Order: sequence, then structure tokens, then C-alpha cells
Amino acid sequence: MTIRIFHASSPAATVLLAAAIDAGCFTGPDRRILLLSRTGPAPEAVADVSETAGFEALRDRFDEVLSWNDAIFPFHPADWLPRADDAPLWERHFRRAWQLGDEALELVVESPHAGPARALTQVFAGVPVDVYAEGPGGYGPTGEKIPPLTGTRVRRLLHPDLVPGVRPLLLGEYGVEPQTVPAEAITRIVVELAASGPESTAVEADALLLGQDLAGAGLIPAAEEAGLRLEMVRGVAALGHTRLVFAPDPYAPWENPAALLAEADRLGVELTVLDTALPVVADVLMHRLRPALVVGCTSTALFGAARFHGLPVATVGTGLLLERLTPYENSERIPATLADALLPGAADTDSVARRKPGSAVELGGLLAAVGFAMRPKVRPDLRPAAERYLAAHLDGHTWRYFKRRRLASLALPGVVPARLAFLRGNPALRRVARRARALRPSAPR
Repeated sequence: MTIRIFHASSPAATVLLAAAIDAGCFTGPDRRILLLSRTGPAPEAVADVSETAGFEALRDRFDEVLSWNDAIFPFHPADWLPRADDAPLWERHFRRAWQLGDEALELVVESPHAGPARALTQVFAGVPVDVYAEGPGGYGPTGEKIPPLTGTRVRRLLHPDLVPGVRPLLLGEYGVEPQTVPAEAITRIVVELAASGPESTAVEADALLLGQDLAGAGLIPAAEEAGLRLEMVRGVAALGHTRLVFAPDPYAPWENPAALLAEADRLGVELTVLDTALPVVADVLMHRLRPALVVGCTSTALFGAARFHGLPVATVGTGLLLERLTPYENSERIPATLADALLPGAADTDSVARRKPGSAVELGGLLAAVGFAMRPKVRPDLRPAAERYLAAHLDGHTWRYFKRRRLASLALPGVVPARLAFLRGNPALRRVARRARALRPSAPR
């Protein structure tokens, strides 16, 4: 008997897993377990994924649904890791609690370098692993070096092909091959959810505004995020849309929408703020509303609107986010880079109307350069591609994706004069530079 444990921490992840099962990406094991987690700053204060509208339509893909938060209480699921010596004890505990016995296991997890996925792969050592990336973050490098005993167990990377023609970088250091979950399987799941969920979202909308908990993730201050929401309303109104629907992030703390409603009233447009008491998958909203425009910052749903629903999209705040993200290796940098490079800004009326195309070749080079600058120790093999891209494409616009100090520390094109470019490849000088940087913090002031 084989038991496969599917871990998911968001409604979108559950949709992708259900679509992968329907599309035949997994051969049928004897038992399927869906393991849900809530990983926000205050997980006890937000709705569980199982409370998402229409979730019952997905439940029949699995034999049972369990809670990771309950299993490790009172530890926080985003941070908890077993001590190496305790991992066998935890495995025996979970096998008993989840009635796994001594059966063969397989894991299906999100990026194995963080959160519950990292803990699961450590507890169930030696178990085959499939990884999936439901959002644009999968196009970036692995967040940090993962143990070889974990990386070599990963068989493939499942992803929804949000940016056709661009190969994900995640787990590329282990030669993990990406596999696309068919778009038609995803849209069938969305249709099924839309048909089974409540009709409380049946409102009319010219534009759908997607909320995102950027402040809660520590990316920008709350005041700046509130300003981005106001900018969404102004930008959409300037494009001529008069009926707006704002969908707050259901996993963000509740915020009074009075300022948004007042701004809409000032601009003479109608704004409906959806109730988040019963979370609704963003793709289901788009299927039901069929808005003329979807606006957001870097959310997965924004890419999905263009890729799977054929809807015009626009971004707000990507430039601000790229400027404010710290440290440079912040995992949100890849979604922000993709949204900024590929999708039109709400203020660019012509680009929104034309749905500005992006070049897969240029995007691939850009992602390689940003990915290497983010994680040079994880993906040193990306250095030649990064040097080629920077030497050919670094200009007034593409500088927004890089930091001068970061390029200088990595001896990349853009900060070293052309006549001294040969020094970048000198291994002796690079060793000296690394030693100098290592000694810098201890130098007397």
C-alpha cells in the first residue's frame, strides 16, 4: 500500500493539486491525504483553507483532510522544524496519529526550503518528493541551499505555466525537471468550484481589484499598501470603469474599507467590497464576474487572469515594491520582476488596451540575471547568463530590477568600467574581494 500526502497552504494550491490529479499527473495510490496549513502571522485568526467557498467540490479527490497546525500545536507552522535527533520520533508520532502504519509514503509539497514543506521532508526522511509551485515565485531560484538528502529525492516540479516559454529556476541546482499542469485541467476545476459555491459574489463589475497582504508579509508599510489600494481605484476610474469590485486578501487582517469607499464616491464610481467571512478563490471570482479588467500588484491570480481566463490585466505598485524589497534575495522579488516586466501598468492606458506582450527570450535572460544576483551560492551556474544579459540589456529601465551595490559585490557588468571588465573573471581577485567583504564587519570604526 502507498500513501501520498499532499500539503497545501492556500486555496490556489489546493486547486492546482486537484487539477494535477485530474490531469493524470499522479498515478493513483491506495490512499490520498490532503494536509492543510495556515502559515500567516496569526494563523488562528484566519479561515482554514477547508472553509473556502466550494472546497467540498475538491474534497472527493482525497480520502481524508488533516490539519498540520493541529498536528504540531502549539508551534507556529511557518517556523517549526524538528531537531535532527528528534525527526524519527516525530515520524513515529505522525504515523500513529494519522494511521499511516508502516506503509510506503510519498510527499507532494511546496518549495521544500521553507515552512511546513521543509519540516515534512525532514520528518519523513528518504520518502520520494514531488514539489509544486502554484505562483510566479517558482520562476525564481530556491530560497536557500537545501540538504542534498532532500534535493536528490525531488522527482519533478509541477507548475501551472503562468509565463509560457519561461523555464522555472526552482530546484534547478538539482536538475529537477519542471512539468506543466495543463491549463484546461485548472479551468475545469475553477468551473466546478464556481458551480458549487454560493452566489453571494454574483455582483456586476467592470473591474476586479485584487487585495494582497503585502504589509503583513513585511514587504512594505501598511500605510503604503493602503496607498496602493487607493491608486488601484484611481487608475481604474481613469480608464473609464465605473463598477468596481474589491476582493480583500481573505488571509489578511480585516481593515476598514471606509477610505476606499470614500475615494470611489469622490471619483463618481461604484465600489463593492466583498465580504471575506467565506473566502472565495480569486479564479472563481473572475469566472463569475468576467470583468473587463483585473488589477493587482504581484498576486498569482493576476497572472492567472491573463493566462487562464483571457482577461486584460494591469499592475499597480510593482516599481515601489522593487525599490523597497529587502534584502535583495527576498522571494517576492521574482513575482514583482515578472509583473513589472510582463504586465502593463494601470497608468499606461495604451498598454492596458493592447495587453503589452512580453518576450520569453528576454524574460528568461532577465530572470537568470535576477536569480543569480539573488542566490549566487545556490545557482552559480547562472553567472554566464547573468553577465550576458547585463552586458546587453542593462539600461535606464532594467536598472529597476537590480541594485548597484549587489552587482558590484558580485563583480557583474553594470558597475565595473568596460576597460576593466577582464578583472571580473580573475579568480584570485574575486577571492580577495570575498575575504575583504568577510572582514568588513569586524573592522574598527
